[in-house]
Amino acid sequence: MNDTTIAGEIGLTRPKARARTLIAIGVVLLAVIIAWWGYVHWKAAELPPLTPVVVTVSVPLQRDLARSLGFLGQFAATEQVELRAQVGGTVTEIHFKDGDIVHKGDLLFVIDEVPYQIKLDQANAQRDSAQARLELANRQTERSEGLRRSDAVSQEEVDQRKAEQRAAQAALLGALAQIRDARFDLDQCRVRAPFSGRIGTHLVSVGNLIAGSRAATSPTTLLATIVSLDPIWLNFDMSESDYLAFSRERAGRSGSLAEKVELALSDEPDFHRQGTLDFIDNVLDRSSGTLHARATILNRDLSLTPGEFARVRLTLGSAAPTLLVPDASVLADQSEHLVLSVAADGTVVPKHVQVGDLSGDLRVIRSGLTAADRVIVEGIPYAAPGSKVTARAVAIPTASTKP
Repeated sequence: MNDTTIAGEIGLTRPKARARTLIAIGVVLLAVIIAWWGYVHWKAAELPPLTPVVVTVSVPLQRDLARSLGFLGQFAATEQVELRAQVGGTVTEIHFKDGDIVHKGDLLFVIDEVPYQIKLDQANAQRDSAQARLELANRQTERSEGLRRSDAVSQEEVDQRKAEQRAAQAALLGALAQIRDARFDLDQCRVRAPFSGRIGTHLVSVGNLIAGSRAATSPTTLLATIVSLDPIWLNFDMSESDYLAFSRERAGRSGSLAEKVELALSDEPDFHRQGTLDFIDNVLDRSSGTLHARATILNRDLSLTPGEFARVRLTLGSAAPTLLVPDASVLADQSEHLVLSVAADGTVVPKHVQVGDLSGDLRVIRSGLTAADRVIVEGIPYAAPGSKVTARAVAIPTASTKP
């Protein structure tokens, strides 16, 4: 047998060997798959069937509540002033502590009075001089008029005496004006509270030289700020839809704009404070789509502070049947809200709702639910929409609402 014949037999043998190897590997893999399939079904037969998740459901609570609009407001002072001196000089006294409640007319700062007292003394001296000059001019005029009747002096001399009298009168009036001016400057050395309120920190110290200007023609030194506290404003913004609801509700009513508003601070669950809605702006802000509104709140105990936030509730109309659910069961869905309910067959069904204000720890539902819907109040994280659950019904406690 030659070399060519041997090489041909070897070439035919190699593909056959490779095919037998592949067939053997396939048989082994098939056996492994069949064994794994049998094992999985055997284990599945041993495991107990999965039980549906148990959730707690409640039908919405029905209460007669007046429809209301809710806003977030911020307090602002009805009066706020920056204390600046009308005269310049050296600060010699400070008569308050930072953050004190001050009353109208209280002495706050004293500026060195000596230069202004000197100015007043000079004005008094000029007045005395002008007074003496006027008295002399009066006597001379009276004497010249008497001599004129006997033709002892000319009419020209009488006219001259009268002119001197008028000049003396004008000099006296000028001296009196300078006295008032000097006395005003002297009085402004004592800076007093223009109204009652809370004063901030002092921005100058004793010994500081401050700038003042009665005509505000030059920069002046800021001494401190005062804000009034009683009453206090509460500013908030109405959306366009809220304003439409408000205006339509009030369209059939007569009387002024004055309406009662209720408010609660951030740490207060109840709306036990009240105020009066006394201003709504006349133009809708195009950039924000809101309308500015303001209520006035009495603050007798001075507990409310400008800049503080509060929740505002504006009541519309009379009480009407309203559905409420626990606030914790209302979920945020981007710009909307939804609740999870359980259908008769145990399927979890999400429902989009329109929410209103809080009433205690319950949330007002304006639309999207019926009185028969079973809302999930406990077990929400384990209830996926479309899944099957076991519902355990409970009643919403009426104590949860605090109108």
